[in-house]
Amino acid sequence: MEKTTSEKVMKELTMILMYLSRFNEGSRFGSGMDMAWKGYDFDIINELDEEDYIRQGSHRSKSVVITEEGIRLAQNLLNKYNIKDWE
Repeated sequence: MEKTTSEKVMKELTMILMYLSRFNEGSRFGSGMDMAWKGYDFDIINELDEEDYIRQGSHRSKSVVITEEGIRLAQNLLNKYNIKDWE
């Protein structure tokens, strides 16, 4: 079995953590967007943004929006790592 690179695992785990710690700012922005704090490695945040799993908007912002594709990725990663989603 081939081992996964540390970089890939860090990226996947970052996406999982952002998903599990997400919050919803529906009343603030009116669209019910799932958001997460961006207190993670900025290179990984930038990669996830470029791949359209999150949108960080201003680099000065302290939070990101998790896209629908990001939600699907995170849910697939939860299954991969055998982690139970919030009920």
